[in-house]
Amino acid sequence: MKIRILYRVSAVGISLAVLLVLGMSFWSVQNGGRASDSAPEGIEAFLDQHWDFPLAPQGAPPHDLSFRESSLDVESCAQCHASQYADWKNSRHSQTMNAGIRWQFHVFSQAESNKCMDCHAPLAEQKALVARDRGWANAPPGEPPAYIPGNLHHQGLTCAACHVREHKRFGPEHRLGLKGDEDGLPHGGFHPRAAFSDSRFCASCHQFPDDGPRLNGKLRQDTYNEWLRSDFGRRGVSCQECHMPDRRHLWRGITDRDMVRRAMSIELVGRDEAQSEMAIDLEIANVGAGHHFPAYMVPRIDVRLLLLDPEGNVAAEVLHHVIQWRTSVDLTRESFDTRLPAGEAVKLSANLERPEETGWTLALRVDVAPKEHYERMYQDMMRQADRMDAMTLNLLRIAIAEAGKSRYRAIDELIPLEGPVHLSLQYEPLPASAADE
Repeated sequence: MKIRILYRVSAVGISLAVLLVLGMSFWSVQNGGRASDSAPEGIEAFLDQHWDFPLAPQGAPPHDLSFRESSLDVESCAQCHASQYADWKNSRHSQTMNAGIRWQFHVFSQAESNKCMDCHAPLAEQKALVARDRGWANAPPGEPPAYIPGNLHHQGLTCAACHVREHKRFGPEHRLGLKGDEDGLPHGGFHPRAAFSDSRFCASCHQFPDDGPRLNGKLRQDTYNEWLRSDFGRRGVSCQECHMPDRRHLWRGITDRDMVRRAMSIELVGRDEAQSEMAIDLEIANVGAGHHFPAYMVPRIDVRLLLLDPEGNVAAEVLHHVIQWRTSVDLTRESFDTRLPAGEAVKLSANLERPEETGWTLALRVDVAPKEHYERMYQDMMRQADRMDAMTLNLLRIAIAEAGKSRYRAIDELIPLEGPVHLSLQYEPLPASAADE
């Protein structure tokens, strides 16, 4: 399976990118025999075709498809797949072309932008629309045909990006055992593939090759390999089982409070020492993420243990631990890497003088900044604001605001200091695999 993803670093910032053949296709170009429904093949062979970047245009729709069936618009898919659309609409996949990526197209070259879009908006039709907006070379002339909505390039990682090739529908094996070629099926049938339930399906945009870019000897994106080395990988608990439970199109991760709480188990114990001094042990374990927690260098997680007076005011910070792969904004220097590999834990300790008065408490607070690296990168780019046009600067400001709004508090627990000091947290059990049943 070909995995060809890398991070681009330029004078204006960073962007997730994929190697591709340069140039923009016209609306009507056909796939030229690169169909994904060839004779039965293995999972890797299928994925090599399905994610053969750059994706080829869908071409003109077959005449026997209705307008709704031939449309690449997510709103058309929603007419019959309402629950999947509702999940997708609230997912990160629907936001892959927000201001945080689009402002970069105003300062990147066409080639760099196309590489970003291989994961953010991989359809050839999406790239063509961006080329028209930006006035790039080889942008298709005229208006797009009716099956391509004018805002397709702003819809993010769409239904068609994963499920449609040459207007043929691909998806997971059918729960009722349909083969997809039965009479009367919508879209002229469908093509079930086991690959859609395999973690390798996700690797095309969530794993660098072994010779990909590294920092301090570590691949900048190593999520699939981390999963392979984890107990999740050994037990066959796929990415989809956690991020798409019951095949729901959720893809929840670091931006979701429940997923973050599920990833951690926390054990806090206070032990009285000489006189009024208390020794505090805090253990944080990655029990629910089948990869490093967090997976990337972008998020930051702050764990604080605070001493609160009887009125609830912070009297002292007892302990502060950061979980993050902290790098410079240009990805050339590593400050530290305190992420938790799957199944591993960090043990922290502190000493506290127990107050004589009653009503004092400890507060355990876990704050998540899902886009902390981008926040720093965007702010760094603001130093070049005088060199940006109004539209670019406006998009950058929106990106800064969106990144800041993504911050949230995942855990806020109070532990009274009267009596035994103990807190044990684990919010959800590990997912079960078929092998465990």
